[in-house]
Amino acid sequence: MSKKVTVLLFHDELCQVFNALMTALSLLRSGAEVTVFFGSRGINVVHKEKIGELKCLPDQPEEVQKKVMAKMEELALPTPEDMLTMLEMEGALLLACPLNKDIFEFRDEDLIDGVGIADPDTFYTDVVMVSDFVLSF
Repeated sequence: MSKKVTVLLFHDELCQVFNALMTALSLLRSGAEVTVFFGSRGINVVHKEKIGELKCLPDQPEEVQKKVMAKMEELALPTPEDMLTMLEMEGALLLACPLNKDIFEFRDEDLIDGVGIADPDTFYTDVVMVSDFVLSF
């Protein structure tokens, strides 16, 4: 029996984004039914332009940021864009928060392909409450 997992991503800090997307991808590839919800600042992750501007550890000194980014590149880790493409192609449901979309004045066409808008009337009852696991990043 397949497990249902909802991943809630509320941050746009690159390390958090990487952890959330890699976790979602690993769960999906392990046979789980995965929904990834992008709310609050996490909606920047699915914005066509803003995804390229994500920063790793922005509260740390620049040399720390550069060291972590260099290590990530050395490990040849996939980019957030690549992971979102993999998630979508492999069957994950990717949903943006409609409230944050409006607050940040994003248009539907600003969102990367494959990302839908969560239905505020049914998201929690039809997705979150029926999940076996809910993970928040």
